[in-house]
Amino acid sequence: QVQLLESGGGLVQAGGSLRLSCAASGRTFNNYATGWFRQAPGKEREFVAVIRWSNGNTYYADSVKGRFTISRDNAKNTVYLQMNSLKPEDTAVYYCAAGSYSKYVHAYDYWGQGTQVTVSS
Repeated sequence: QVQLLESGGGLVQAGGSLRLSCAASGRTFNNYATGWFRQAPGKEREFVAVIRWSNGNTYYADSVKGRFTISRDNAKNTVYLQMNSLKPEDTAVYYCAAGSYSKYVHAYDYWGQGTQVTVSS
């Protein structure tokens, strides 16, 4: 069984920064990728970024490219999402997920419980 635990969400003013963490346990992730998704009230869950554990390859949604950075610490089995220049439209519950290297929700097998990010204007 795989467990993913997000942390680091909170309330921040527009232009500010937050760093989210996703700690994984239960199995090794060398053959997986870890993605971040977000879901705002009344909207579908959308892709934010993904990183491949084996070689560190990354891919970002256009809406966050240049502002967000995804990284990993293999020794800690943890993936981070550094979010800079935050905008009110970044407000959402952020989820991490483990699965295939993909921007599609259905490609992921395991999900965390989510962490709330609120950006005030």
